[in-house]
Amino acid sequence: MAPYTIPFIINGEERFAKDTFEVKSPATGEVVHLCGAATVSEADAAVEAAAAAAGPWRDVLTSTRRDILLKAADIIDKKRGELGKYLMDETGQPEGWAVFNLNVTVDMIKDAAGRISTLGGFVPRPSDPNTGAMVWREPYGVVFAIAPWNAPYILGARAFLYPIAAGCTVVLKGSEFSPRVMHALTAAFHEAGLPKGVLNFISTSPANAPAVTESIISNPLVKKVNFTGSTAIGRIVGKMAGQHLKPIVLELGGKAPAIVWEDANLDLAAECCSRGAFLNSGQICMSTERIIVHKKVSEAFQDKLQAAVKKMWPEALVHINAQAVEKNKRLVRDATSKGALVLNGDINAEESSNTRMRPIVVAQVTPDMEIYKQEAFGTSTSVLEVDSEEEALRIANDTEYGLASAVFTEDLRVGLRFAKNIETGAVHINNMSVHDEAALPHGGAKASGYGRFNASAGLEEYLRTKTVTWRG
Repeated sequence: MAPYTIPFIINGEERFAKDTFEVKSPATGEVVHLCGAATVSEADAAVEAAAAAAGPWRDVLTSTRRDILLKAADIIDKKRGELGKYLMDETGQPEGWAVFNLNVTVDMIKDAAGRISTLGGFVPRPSDPNTGAMVWREPYGVVFAIAPWNAPYILGARAFLYPIAAGCTVVLKGSEFSPRVMHALTAAFHEAGLPKGVLNFISTSPANAPAVTESIISNPLVKKVNFTGSTAIGRIVGKMAGQHLKPIVLELGGKAPAIVWEDANLDLAAECCSRGAFLNSGQICMSTERIIVHKKVSEAFQDKLQAAVKKMWPEALVHINAQAVEKNKRLVRDATSKGALVLNGDINAEESSNTRMRPIVVAQVTPDMEIYKQEAFGTSTSVLEVDSEEEALRIANDTEYGLASAVFTEDLRVGLRFAKNIETGAVHINNMSVHDEAALPHGGAKASGYGRFNASAGLEEYLRTKTVTWRG
């Protein structure tokens, strides 16, 4: 029996491509389905459909938009079993990660729906008493959204959710690693009554991706872009957008620090650092990659961290591909060749597949090691010792990234002092660095990107002001 082929959804209709590529499970290595490989022609068709729908969707009542979103949330909620399987097949992650993805996605859609009716402009008072003025907030129009594979329901949904809630239309380019998840999200919104052309889904092969991406960004009908993914690709996409003067939201890589202070609850810190480092096999942009520990408690903390890692992650963890595993092994090899000490794990361990690796914790890390600054995005993390706040902050900020961070202390004044000076988009006190929810704006600083997803900030990204004045 031939594998299922994932079609595009363009102008509300499924469309099958001439060429396809295989989507394999990283857990089994088996082909789980095929997916169409979009060309520039199909990309153009998706943009044209979105452009045709932009005017009518902009003028739809906010209550209608709200109701469609709420219905989509209900549909996704009722199809949890089916949708969860797609995520597990495509990413190789366990059921718990699928459940978490769907829980956050449903909540995010409901939250956005509840905010739609609050969108509006304002009425300033001009300097001339004979002049009136209004400032409208209008949707940009067509948005090009590029979503990744690692938390595909959450990151796929938010890529298009906030634009369509704000009254924009969208071309969604889903990751080649998780196209069925992206197709399922798009289908759920159409089942909920989303008009044709408002949300269009395509995916493509790595070979076609540069041309398809350039074609869409350069299209004059596209007014804004959002991209979630690596900093390396984000620089390329950002450059394309800049060349065509298109505003862009970028949520990119990270190298999240977790500061464990001398008065910290070490059991809590060890548990949160273990979970923050290795949840989803460490394949989260907010993953804890640097644990900065006060020397006074370092030995005790390291013992508790090793115990927590062994308890939480007794088996080898699945990565998206063999290259991800090899990258982490290379970083650890480089570190140990320069004097680092492996506290937990063994990079030479034989696993059942080359996509699996057990968590590695490395201590005595120094700035000359690649693991000190390079994002691992996998099952390795580092421990560094300090004896002053100044040194802890210096190391925390000694990276090009600035997405998320964590601080563990029983003194809120200390925690807030660290939070004020850490250069990240979010700081979580006495919690893990991985924290993203609908009510909180999400985004980074420095090379972790700019702009925000989630909450009212996420909606406002897709509205621009228009000033209207009159005299008389």
